[in-house]
Amino acid sequence: MGRVTERRRVIRIRDGAISTRPDTLVAEEPLEIRLNGKPLAITMRTPGDDFALAAGFLVSEGVLGRADELANIVYCAGATEEGSNTYNVVDVTLAPGVPVPDITLERNVYTTSSCGLCGKASLDAVRTTARWPLADGLGDGAAAGGSAVRIEPETLSVLPDRLRAAQRVFDRTGGLHAAGLFTPEGELLDLREDVGRHNAVDKLVGRALQQGLLPLSGSVLMVSGRASFELAQKAVMAGIPVLAAVSAPSSLAVDLAAETGLTLVGFLRGTSMNVYAGEQRLALRTAVGGT
Repeated sequence: MGRVTERRRVIRIRDGAISTRPDTLVAEEPLEIRLNGKPLAITMRTPGDDFALAAGFLVSEGVLGRADELANIVYCAGATEEGSNTYNVVDVTLAPGVPVPDITLERNVYTTSSCGLCGKASLDAVRTTARWPLADGLGDGAAAGGSAVRIEPETLSVLPDRLRAAQRVFDRTGGLHAAGLFTPEGELLDLREDVGRHNAVDKLVGRALQQGLLPLSGSVLMVSGRASFELAQKAVMAGIPVLAAVSAPSSLAVDLAAETGLTLVGFLRGTSMNVYAGEQRLALRTAVGGT
């Protein structure tokens, strides 16, 4: 528990000079998530914030949406044949009355790009399961509970540097993804790091669930890598209206953003960025034209 980094011996070669030295690596271990005692999923993650990771994963699956729907999360003792606790297995107990999804080997999991579902089925799964619609924040949409977030492109342009500056473990390992929640004014609300970008987002969302902050309708999600369908889905399921990434989005992520009203920004590097969907939330000072 809490094994964020590990030390390994490496051979270092610099300009022909050879030396040995210890190197700090990011830890990567499996985490098995059980739901009411039954195995649900296994993810490779950086240890730490495991309870938040499990809770955030269940938000993405549409199982949880409020703190009072979660009864308890514990590490499973006796996870090995010797009966020891590896801190790599957590059991999530739902509150009484919260529906338990059908857990089978054929379960329709749509959280990974390898799930085998077609694009339309994946989009439909998110759209029909999301608890909080992402309205455009204009007129009746905002009154109906949609997001009224507006963000300046200049504010977006500083988020990657602010995200990077807050990454403590990355400085020691160079091997972690980060996900940060920001206000529309660019203030950092929370940041999580993990070897998996999806895990970093789940940790953010899970912490918000535990604190009773969902939906995150007044926030901006910034991620250190690309914007996959999975990350766009997690933003939508948490009610986050804006997702920005330093790298490219996938085609299915763009489709999902367009269908749900998510503002999706990619290739955010300095003052340059591409807006793929939801441009109504950006304070653009000139007309947008072209094809």
